[in-house]
Amino acid sequence: MLEEQVYDIVKKIPRGKVATYGQIANLVAGKRFARAVGNILHNNVNKSEIPCYRVVNSKGELSKSYAFGGEDEQARLLIADGIKVVDGKVDLKKYLWNVKHR
Repeated sequence: MLEEQVYDIVKKIPRGKVATYGQIANLVAGKRFARAVGNILHNNVNKSEIPCYRVVNSKGELSKSYAFGGEDEQARLLIADGIKVVDGKVDLKKYLWNVKHR
């Protein structure tokens, strides 16, 4: 099931790193499913085990509609992970999780 695959990958994003929606989509179903990944993460009911806050868009921007408290909460959680957030963005060159496959 796509949902389980997405959650399994997001659980593997290490502390101090982020992934993009497209990156996760490409790992499970193909890049064109990035929006589906966003919808799945938006419905995450287990945020303590599935760190969906570590997922950003392809520009490194935080989600304006982060499901668990908004952009400020996502930024707070990323900062707690050691990720610098500047003007609602993270530096993908520095923080992007380098994963080619599961």
